[in-house]
Amino acid sequence: MVKAHICTNNLNLWFGDNHVLYDVSMCVFENRITAMIGPSGCGKSSLLRCFNRMNDLIPSARIQGSILLDEEDIYHPKARVTDIRTRVGMVFQKPNPFPKSIFNNVAFGLKIQGKHSKSEIMDRVEKSLKDAWLWDEVKDRLHSSAMSLSGGQQQRLCIARALANGPRVLLLDEPTSALDPQSTAKIEELCLDLKSKVSILIVTHNIAQAGRISDYTAFMYLGELVEFGESSQVFTVPKDSRTEDYLTGVFG
Repeated sequence: MVKAHICTNNLNLWFGDNHVLYDVSMCVFENRITAMIGPSGCGKSSLLRCFNRMNDLIPSARIQGSILLDEEDIYHPKARVTDIRTRVGMVFQKPNPFPKSIFNNVAFGLKIQGKHSKSEIMDRVEKSLKDAWLWDEVKDRLHSSAMSLSGGQQQRLCIARALANGPRVLLLDEPTSALDPQSTAKIEELCLDLKSKVSILIVTHNIAQAGRISDYTAFMYLGELVEFGESSQVFTVPKDSRTEDYLTGVFG
């Protein structure tokens, strides 16, 4: 039985008067990769940002329904947003390393928490860089600027930065859209390796990518979750004609 790590239940989202998400119910399962696909503007990234309360940063955002992380409601009035963002890490579309050293990029969240010794921070930085397949490439220049890394390396650095906090779930918002094919392939392989350590939810415009790496797929259209299921089923025998039309290029 696959365990659900984080689930939405009849989730609705508004930005002001704009109703963005309609009654979305889905789960991200433990040690699995879940892909969200759909045309631009369908609500994928808005939904992704609900999972770690990034939409809280938008004053007009309003949410209805619930999101349970390990059966705790992350929108409960007593929920601590900083704790949620530690447990649910996020990597964005374009690599966004801080203008600091490679080491300090990965150590940043740990230092802010203020509860880790220097040796523990060292160990966790090394482990995170190894988990992100970056250690061998940067171990001799940890105190060089992160801005000196290539685009693909910067994105893996951002993944390492998220992993350093020990998240339960990793959110990836089109993490390869700004990368070349070789760097994209490396990120995809990395995701397949990481799912043994963390549950992954990835937004992608690349249908082939979703088919290659995901265990589950959610198809979004006009703010509605049209279809959700095992990728093998969604891609071969979709239950909704809109899913089939999107996958075959009728629209998108």
